[in-house]
Amino acid sequence: MTALADPAVPAAEAPALPASGSSFYTAMRLLPKARREAMYAVYAFCRAVDDVADDGGPADIRAAELDRWRADIDALYEGRPPARVRDLVGPVAQYGLKREDFHAVIDGMAMDAFEDIVAPDAATLDLYCDRVASAVGRLSVRIFGMPEADGIRLAWHQGRALQLTNILRDIDEDAERGRLYLPRERLAAIGLAAPTPAAAIAHPRIGEVCAGLAAEAEGHYRETWAIIRRHPRRVTKAARLMAAAYRLYLDALLKRGWATPRARVKPGKLALLGVALRHGLV
Repeated sequence: MTALADPAVPAAEAPALPASGSSFYTAMRLLPKARREAMYAVYAFCRAVDDVADDGGPADIRAAELDRWRADIDALYEGRPPARVRDLVGPVAQYGLKREDFHAVIDGMAMDAFEDIVAPDAATLDLYCDRVASAVGRLSVRIFGMPEADGIRLAWHQGRALQLTNILRDIDEDAERGRLYLPRERLAAIGLAAPTPAAAIAHPRIGEVCAGLAAEAEGHYRETWAIIRRHPRRVTKAARLMAAAYRLYLDALLKRGWATPRARVKPGKLALLGVALRHGLV
């Protein structure tokens, strides 16, 4: 699941276009029309390849479809875009979107598509976060109009912050699908050398693992805000709102704790409205 998927909507239920009540939709509505439409085109691409990875049928069919998406992106950059990537022609030309970032998103989805990720090592988890979240961020910050160097730094930190929040929020749902994104090294530290998803999430010390990952996410949120504050609101409004909205989810997880049974967290509408007013409309 990419970080553009709204945290309020489980991945299997996420729409092909952003839902009108989602934090992503609200953030993108803050953009000027051309930039907003460019972001919706990127979002549609991300959702399409995400759907292949999650619900695209047998592995060989998913592999073939992801290969077709890679070929379509290549054709787009060669000046002969197939119909399903034609909405990206304008954004690529106008905002200098990079082919390698689209490929990275596809490669991230492929990591989920062919075998379930279970307790990846820290380097693999970081690569996954980079592909499914920070690569989307690199596409996004160019559309937002961020300066190149700080835009890439923002994508690096914010993508990881959002994706780690997703992982922590979804540990039980992911385990039901046979997936476990918590890092191997942290699980080994509590005595789980080769855990199954079910064994990991039921372990009495799983809270230590989750708390450690939450601390990593908090560090990325701090770096995200340090970068955002260096730049005018006109180029950071969407990033501000997304960072603040996702942080509500992390705060709710920390408040709830990690002991079973773990209720799914969802910040209240007033809290989300406050984020929109504070970071989007001023």
